[in-house]
Amino acid sequence: MTDLADSKTIDTGEAPAATGPRLPELPGDAMIIVPVRNFVMFPEVVMPLAIGRPVSINAAQAAVRESRPVGVLTQRDAEAKEPGPLDMHRTGTIANVLRYITGPDETHHLIVQGEARFRIVEFLDGWPFLVARIERIEEPAPEGAEVEARFINLRNQALETVSLLPQAPQGLAEAIRTIAAPGALADLTAAYLDIGADDKQGILETIALQPRLDKVMALLAQRLEVLRLSAEIGKGVQEKLGHRQREHLLREQMAEIQRQLGEDDGNSAEIAELREAIAKAGMPEEVEKQATKELRRLERMPDGAAEHGIIRTYLDWLTELPWKLPEPKEIDIGQARTQLDADHYGLEKIKTRIIEYLAVRKLAPEGKAPILCFAGPPGVGKTSLGQSIAKAMGREFVRVSLGGVHDEAEIRGHRRTYIGAMPGNIIQAIRKAGTRDCVMMLDEIDKLGRGIQGDPSAAMLEVLDPEQNGTFRDNYLGVPFDLSRVLFIATANMLDTIPGPLRDRMEVISLPGYTEEEKLHIARRYLVRRQLEANGVTDAQVEIDDAALEAIISYYTREAGVRNLEREIGKVIRHAAVRIADGSATHVAIGEADVAEVLGGRIFEDEVAQRTSVPGVSTGLAWTPVGGGILFIEATRMPGSGRLILTGQLGDVMKESAQAALSLVKSRAATLGIDTASFERSDIHVHVPAGATPKDGPSAGVAMYLALTSLLTGRTVRSDTAMTGEISLRGLVLPVGGIKEKVVAAAGAGITRVMLPARNRRDYDDIPANAREKLEFVWLEKVEDALDQGLDPLPAKS
Repeated sequence: MTDLADSKTIDTGEAPAATGPRLPELPGDAMIIVPVRNFVMFPEVVMPLAIGRPVSINAAQAAVRESRPVGVLTQRDAEAKEPGPLDMHRTGTIANVLRYITGPDETHHLIVQGEARFRIVEFLDGWPFLVARIERIEEPAPEGAEVEARFINLRNQALETVSLLPQAPQGLAEAIRTIAAPGALADLTAAYLDIGADDKQGILETIALQPRLDKVMALLAQRLEVLRLSAEIGKGVQEKLGHRQREHLLREQMAEIQRQLGEDDGNSAEIAELREAIAKAGMPEEVEKQATKELRRLERMPDGAAEHGIIRTYLDWLTELPWKLPEPKEIDIGQARTQLDADHYGLEKIKTRIIEYLAVRKLAPEGKAPILCFAGPPGVGKTSLGQSIAKAMGREFVRVSLGGVHDEAEIRGHRRTYIGAMPGNIIQAIRKAGTRDCVMMLDEIDKLGRGIQGDPSAAMLEVLDPEQNGTFRDNYLGVPFDLSRVLFIATANMLDTIPGPLRDRMEVISLPGYTEEEKLHIARRYLVRRQLEANGVTDAQVEIDDAALEAIISYYTREAGVRNLEREIGKVIRHAAVRIADGSATHVAIGEADVAEVLGGRIFEDEVAQRTSVPGVSTGLAWTPVGGGILFIEATRMPGSGRLILTGQLGDVMKESAQAALSLVKSRAATLGIDTASFERSDIHVHVPAGATPKDGPSAGVAMYLALTSLLTGRTVRSDTAMTGEISLRGLVLPVGGIKEKVVAAAGAGITRVMLPARNRRDYDDIPANAREKLEFVWLEKVEDALDQGLDPLPAKS
């Protein structure tokens, strides 16, 4: 059964006054209907009724104003916000409104008393609320001993149920005892019974007494069984708590007796072991004080206590962390340089930075470790470089993957008050390394997430600040730990997603994409050997020449790194391994002709010449998160009204570059020999192929300007030339980013000339030497330089 909570409301004394035109009179057998959700009214029962929908409020106010009873009718669909006739049950209860109450928050409540059941005959239209013609259902008279017996049984069940309720409605038991009519008792019991609205509606629709009493008794018996079981469980819990308290007291007494007799050897041995571990750990004074305090708590605590295991685990963490300063190691700069060269080809800037760090550490052993961030496309060796650095420095290497981490506790740890609490990933990695001067790789730091548990990138601010990480405080440990000797190396594909304060704490070193020549060296020195071992063959059984590797690099892979290159080499070697395994050959030599047989037709072709052989097509340079690339700007014109049409999934910035390029061409039409009137008679369409790939940025401005100029003057753009640079309406060529990646991509695509902004000369030294040797560089101050160097002369007229 359920209890009725008192509602803190204000009695207004009467319903609000009617407004608007007067409503027509109701027919004699018609009644105002108040629709309700999840509530069933019964005859002879007084209940509070909350109403909130306008249709219900209008109905209740009209009934109060005209001193009429209302028909309380339950909806079939409780989710219907504006119920109609089809949404309502056909049987309800006629009720008199005893009080109309309006709360201070504009809530409306009715105190209603059920009178009798009714059945809907038909709904009537023309009122701002539901009105229906009804048929009143009279209560049948009790007949026979069967009904009398069920009445007595139901009364006993109801009284027992009320006695088991923790908070029974006041006066309910007395009302049950005084009711003399079986139907009224069934209705009262059903009204207060804790069952669903559908079950209550079924009881309301049951008119005959015997079936109605049977339904109520069956539902009440289920509820009574639950209440009996709940009472037994509550009694058992109380007895169990008393038993546990008594057991705890006895354990304390037994532990005291054992201490006095000197018989607690097991516990004493554990405490002595922990005390010795604390003494040997070399903890700072503050940490040792905290550990000793927790040890004293553990010593006074019985083994069965809930906190015993928590404190023991905490002390294990404190004693197993490497608090002592590591032993100084002799740093051999020459050996470190040899190790780095043996493990990685190229990457001279990173190798130089590591050698500089080792030299400084050799001269100043107490110096703080730098925070390095390797940024570059996938597959260029950022993660594996960390292992090589640790090997070259003679240090332990641990890797912490940050991709997808969205909980701050993953970095700082959980507080010990939580069940299953642990230190964060940083402290766990330190414990795994076993030393404070390890090399820790923070992989994919640009892919840290942010969730409802906090921002992990904000927690990394303290970890990656050399001025603060000397006193890093993990939430689980609750004491400072010195991270200043750890060499942190972070990796990222993109710097844009790293928050500014976090990026400011790191020394960013960019890793460019590899040129074709560098890929050939890497494949020959590392990838082929690794794939031979992975596929169970030796270099004596399978041989792959340089021409085959060059074909794979040029025609089957186009990436900044070498990850996909290694996969393609693996396919070729596996094809040879099949012939070795089935005995059809003992030695397989793979040449350039064999590559097409295994990998199929060429995936990438050199399309530069054919794509730039007509006016209106230029070759631009692009930067992507996976390295550089080339893109083609195609322009054409057609009869029209002077519109500029842009296609190819261009972003807003790139669309603005195209508009700026067209405006610049129009402003210099006379100088370029273009008929200005032709702009009004033509539409110009600019398209950037690979339409499925989104493109954005200002660096295609020069390429778009040359494409439009080429289209309108009839001069073709040189097919061996690619370009990049932002343009201004004054005709200046402005600097752009990603020069190194763009130039490397141009060299790999067969371009022999590149036109770059003159203010990007500062990036020239970052371009790999072999890429510089393949290319001719043209530096642009203004767009006229691009026209002079980028356009072919007009063909001579015959």
